[in-house]
Amino acid sequence: MITIKERYDKKEINNLPRVRFEGRVFTVLTVQEADKAVDYLMRQPLLGFDTETRPTFRRGQVHLVALLQVSTPDTAFLFRLNRIGLPPSVIRLLEDNSITKVGLSLHDDFLMLRKRQNFTPGTFIELQHEAKDLGIVDMSLQKLYANLYGEKISKSQQLSNWEADVLSEAQKSYAATDAWACVKIYEKICELKHNGEFTLEKSPLESPEESSHNALPD
Repeated sequence: MITIKERYDKKEINNLPRVRFEGRVFTVLTVQEADKAVDYLMRQPLLGFDTETRPTFRRGQVHLVALLQVSTPDTAFLFRLNRIGLPPSVIRLLEDNSITKVGLSLHDDFLMLRKRQNFTPGTFIELQHEAKDLGIVDMSLQKLYANLYGEKISKSQQLSNWEADVLSEAQKSYAATDAWACVKIYEKICELKHNGEFTLEKSPLESPEESSHNALPD
């Protein structure tokens, strides 16, 4: 029996042990490599999915999604879309209905990917919907993983340059971990839904005094 929290205090995350993906990581730099990677991924039953885009620091500046990460429980592929675009093999994976693909905030990912090339998403599961079934309200990737596993996913590379000529080892680890974490979160949610062996710790209600302080002025 484990206890999960309706809301997770971000301050608590800093004290948790850090987790990172320890499996194989392959960076996909050509269309030919993408074809081989997709052939491998299409034989897997469950895939974690995420994207990265170069951050924007100036008003009006827009960047296309630079990286697509797809991970199994032990192998992650980092597709450098800023170099190869969305080749037919990757479109085939995105539109496939035979493999379960899981991710977080998928609507935003699809929106960004479609700016490169339009496609019709196949079978995808939105982790925010799954987590809501357990009563969880705070649903960022970092908070979900901390809530379910008691470990911290570092976000230190989030605002790094995802269009760099060569991705650093820290960037690769970050990107792979995010996609892999989607698999782990989905597996844990499915386990808890199946066995029901969890309790939900509700967030304390605001006191009348706190509520009055937060009330808007007349």
